[in-house]
Amino acid sequence: MSDELARMRTEYARVGLDEGTAGDDPVALAQTWISEAVAAGVHEPNAMALATATAAGEPSVRIVLLKGFDASGAVFFTNYDSRKGRELAENPRAAAVLLWHPLHRQLRIEGAVTRLEAHESDAYFAARPEGARISAAASPQSHVVEGRDELDRRWHEAERGGAADHRPEGWGGYRIAPEVLEFWHGRENRLHDRIRFTRDGDAWTRDRLAP
Repeated sequence: MSDELARMRTEYARVGLDEGTAGDDPVALAQTWISEAVAAGVHEPNAMALATATAAGEPSVRIVLLKGFDASGAVFFTNYDSRKGRELAENPRAAAVLLWHPLHRQLRIEGAVTRLEAHESDAYFAARPEGARISAAASPQSHVVEGRDELDRRWHEAERGGAADHRPEGWGGYRIAPEVLEFWHGRENRLHDRIRFTRDGDAWTRDRLAP
């Protein structure tokens, strides 16, 4: 299997990303790339690998769903007492990446993380499907459970208790305020394009990184 993996190759696009196309506004470029991934029919175009770390620097990563992106940052939702929630309480910084493989593109995001205001989390919670609202209340996310039966029991108890009607206090949203946005576009011969924007006060500086 290791030899098989080592032989895997995908040739990328002839046309990539140059400084002129990237422009001076990375937020606008990121929004364009997200919209183009949606329009292209990429499966779950908002799937985002999110990396957090403990105060001691021990990292962990998982896939979450990006639920909003604008100049204020990238938004996702989770249980505050999940592993990621506990790590963000200790070390409120994160890095994330979205991969749109059919488009030969990646977007990397790095920055400080804060919780959303309660009314923002309330609004998103109310818009979720009923079953997902119940699960948010029923699941002790990232904690050990005895088995599937326990999860099912907790879910039905939460359903009978009207959990879908209000957001649990221990569940809500976070926002990564972007300090770094990096745009990766695959190119031929592994000579990929990497354009990085770094926040400098209210402005952005742009540079090109070697692949």
